[in-house]
Amino acid sequence: MDNNYLLDEHNWRLEAESVINDIKNHVYSITLSEKLQNTNKKIFLNLITLENQTFCIELSGQGFRIVGKSFDTTDINCSQYYETPYSLLNNVSPMFSTSFGNELIAKLQNYGNEY
Repeated sequence: MDNNYLLDEHNWRLEAESVINDIKNHVYSITLSEKLQNTNKKIFLNLITLENQTFCIELSGQGFRIVGKSFDTTDINCSQYYETPYSLLNNVSPMFSTSFGNELIAKLQNYGNEY
């Protein structure tokens, strides 16, 4: 992602909702933060992994990064950005990888059964 990637608040919300839809089956919970200030440069997500770890995630033009270990917090100054939500989750949630892999296998099996 481009560091200067600017979207208006509405389009950041759409981007975040797309991310939520992509990973919602592989996490316990993921929602948009309603308390933190979203801007034309970033938006915040509240996440609970399948291991019941809680994080606040910043989504910006630089990618995804963990900014808190509680909902609606930005008390971690982490310089590690992930290009995708999948790479972030693969790093913090072993059960994410298993869940995602199992869903992919099931889809491939269903596809094979259709043809």
